[in-house]
Amino acid sequence: MPIALAERGVRRFGPGQSNPRIVEYNGHTNLVGYDDKISWCSSFVNWCFGSVGIGGTESALARSWLDWGVALEQPAYGCVVVLTRDDPAGWKGHVGFYLSHDAQSIYLFGGNQLEEVRELAYPLETVLGYRWPDAQG
Repeated sequence: MPIALAERGVRRFGPGQSNPRIVEYNGHTNLVGYDDKISWCSSFVNWCFGSVGIGGTESALARSWLDWGVALEQPAYGCVVVLTRDDPAGWKGHVGFYLSHDAQSIYLFGGNQLEEVRELAYPLETVLGYRWPDAQG
């Protein structure tokens, strides 16, 4: 979490420009060379894990994290949270790091949350899963 939290405030640049830090995040996925205009939540999580020597999914798809690490029954601070977006049966999603939750919302810290690295609340019912790095590998 310290690596992720240190990135707070990194944000997408306006039209005609691209934030090189987000391009760096994308370099840890199949989005190598892409600018900051593409969805980059999974790129951010991959970059954070790569920064501490933990392998991620190397995929830009948020739902790729559902097959990573080990599943948790209950969230733990800093675990990876995968959310559905638009259609629960579809391919779209969002991914970030767990901070807390209440009866209605889950609070995540992540990238591409209102176009920046920040904390944001999401409806609790959009949670698809909680994941933790696999200690075996």
